[in-house]
Amino acid sequence: MGDKEFNIQEYMTGGVERIVKEALRATLSNPKESLFMIEYAKASKVASKIRAEYMEKGENIPPFLIASITSNCNLHCAGCYSRANKACSDSEPVSQLTSEEWGRVFQEAKDLGMGFILLAGGEPMLRRDVIEEAGKYPEIIFPIFTNGTIMNEKYVKLFAKYRNLIPVISIEGFKEKTDSRRGEGVYQRIEDAISMIRDEKVMYGTSITLTTENIEEVMSDSYINMLEEKDAKVIIYVEYVPVTEESKKLAMGDTERDYMYKRLAEIRESHPNMLFVSFPGDEVTSGGCLAAGRGFFHINSHGGAEPCPFSPYSDINVKDTSLLEALHSKLFTKLRDSGALTESHDGGCVLFEKKELVESLT
Repeated sequence: MGDKEFNIQEYMTGGVERIVKEALRATLSNPKESLFMIEYAKASKVASKIRAEYMEKGENIPPFLIASITSNCNLHCAGCYSRANKACSDSEPVSQLTSEEWGRVFQEAKDLGMGFILLAGGEPMLRRDVIEEAGKYPEIIFPIFTNGTIMNEKYVKLFAKYRNLIPVISIEGFKEKTDSRRGEGVYQRIEDAISMIRDEKVMYGTSITLTTENIEEVMSDSYINMLEEKDAKVIIYVEYVPVTEESKKLAMGDTERDYMYKRLAEIRESHPNMLFVSFPGDEVTSGGCLAAGRGFFHINSHGGAEPCPFSPYSDINVKDTSLLEALHSKLFTKLRDSGALTESHDGGCVLFEKKELVESLT
């Protein structure tokens, strides 16, 4: 299915509107969050109009951006993709974008009509300077994908002040599964972080990596009920991408993916006050992979514009160019024109499956 048959802008705009609507519904019991979401809904309509105007000129602007603002992390999670591809390390980060440079990226994103920028890493909360910069752009929602272990009262106060900053805490299930992948004692530190967040009535979510080992647990009624009782409003399921031949057994196949879609439909209906998102999601309904600027792209901590975090290849840097020019990079253009993003495949991450092709295009 190609873009001529599938209107990517209509699909993405519809998806954004659904997310905003569901997020607003999820915050109705919290006056401060509701007020912010009402204002953000207005900004989102403006952003959609901007993207539509670009589309009339033949320019597809994705509404999402993923920004890895640091390569540093304080944990060593088993099977970590970022460490495996050298995007994350313990060494002192060098030549990374400054908070001022990220601020320019955020301003350009706003001007282009991008309404969501996911902050990732490494551990993004090690870059408080960048997170404070993000707070200056209330027209953009910044989900912050954090391991939650360095949450403190100052950070929670910052999130309470800037409601567009939404902590999304990574968790693998209950205590046993979380600690086995993330380290002994991490589950309790996450519990402590959630407690601080709830005390300030800050909206937060969780990011859960789906594997063959935890999918039934983290999509069970008991687990979802537990998260709802702890006031989690956003649940993001991320399909595990294998980093070695040995870890392929953890990657979901058709059976697990069918189960995921079935359960997503059920829990969305039974938990209307929560927002559930899956990534990469159903690429059949989205006309194929949304990376390389079709629906989003990734900027690494050094400024390299990449198709997505699971396809760490770049031929252009936002230190030297604009976001709009990055969208027209040779790599992104070749990927979109080649049809690789819209070809049928086994499911999961299409660019990870086609990494030899991506490498050949750089």
